[in-house]
Amino acid sequence: MKTESLYFENPRKIKIREENLQEPGENQVQVRTLFSAISSGSEMLVYRGLMPDSMETDVGIKSLSGEMKYPMKYGYSAVGQVMSTGKKGDPSWVGKRVFVFHPHQRQFVSDLDQVFEIPDDLDDTDALFFPNMESAISFVMDGRPLPGEMVVIFGLGVVGLLTTAVLSKYPLLRLIAVDPIPLRREHALTMGAAKAISPQSPEFSLMGKYSENKHDYSGNPPAGADLIFELSGNPEALNIAVNSIGYNGRIVVGSWYGRKHASLELGGRFHRSQAGIISSQVSRISPKLSGRWSKKRRFDLVWDILKLIRPSKLITHSFDFYDAVQAYRMLDENPGETIQVILKY
Repeated sequence: MKTESLYFENPRKIKIREENLQEPGENQVQVRTLFSAISSGSEMLVYRGLMPDSMETDVGIKSLSGEMKYPMKYGYSAVGQVMSTGKKGDPSWVGKRVFVFHPHQRQFVSDLDQVFEIPDDLDDTDALFFPNMESAISFVMDGRPLPGEMVVIFGLGVVGLLTTAVLSKYPLLRLIAVDPIPLRREHALTMGAAKAISPQSPEFSLMGKYSENKHDYSGNPPAGADLIFELSGNPEALNIAVNSIGYNGRIVVGSWYGRKHASLELGGRFHRSQAGIISSQVSRISPKLSGRWSKKRRFDLVWDILKLIRPSKLITHSFDFYDAVQAYRMLDENPGETIQVILKY
C-alpha cells in the first residue's frame, strides 16, 4: 500500500512524497488522517531552517525519532480514523476517531501507545489542539501561579492563547497579554485576558518602571509582575521579560528559539531582583511534580480542558493537504493574518 508524506527538504522548501506503507504489526493500528495542524512555532523553525544542528527531533514522540536535519518529516498533531489493526489486534479500534502525535501524512501506522481515542463529545478540530493544550498546561504547572498574582504572557500564538485561557480560570489579580499583532490581541481578550497590549504601546513601556521595589508592607501588592510567561519565540522578548519582572518574580520560558540567540542584560536590575528564570518544555513532567503527576494523568486533564475551552475557534485557515506549500508560505510571510492553520485530507 502507498501513502503520501510531507517532507521538509531545505529551508522554505517542502514536498509531498509517495512512500510505501507497512502493514500494522502487533499492538499497532493503521490510521487515515482527516486533519493535521501546523505549528507556527517549532514547525516554522524547521521550515525556515532555524532548528539546531545535531539535536534529536523529539525524545518523547516515536514518529519523530532521529536527528533534526533535512530531508525530514516533522509535525505532531494528526486527527484521523483507525482503518485496521495488526493480526492479533483488538478489532474494536477499527472506526474510532483518534489523535496521534504524528507528522503530516495521508495514512500511517502507529503503535497503540501513541494513539489516543477522542472523546465522543469533542470535535475533530478541537482535538487538533491536544499538543498545544498539553504545552499550555505544562507551562502553567511549572509557573505555579498563586491567587492574587499579576501574570503577564509574552507571545499570543496558539500556545500563548491557550495558556491565557487556562490562566483565566485562576483567581489572579490581573492577567495581561502582550503581542504586536492586533488579531492575536483580539483573541486574547476572548480567551480571558483582562488586557491585551502591544509591546510598542506606552502602557507596556511603563511595566518595567514599576518592578524595582520590594513589598512595602503597606498592604498593597508589590509593583511589577509576579509571573511572566515568555512564549513568543523571540529571544528579544526574554530580555524584555527580565527587565519587566517584579522583585522575586518568576519567568517561565516556554519558547523554543532554535538557532536564534538571546542576549540578556543580567548585570543591572536583574542582579538584585531575586527573580527566577524557569525552563519549561512539555516532553517530560517536571521532577518537582513527577511524584504525583504522570503523562497519563496530564493527558486526561488535557481532554477535560479542551472540552471546557473548545479551541477550534482559533482556526483561521484550512488548506487541502496538496496545497501545503501555500499554507506554509502564508504562515511565513503573513503571520499577522493567521492564528491556527490546518491541513485537511
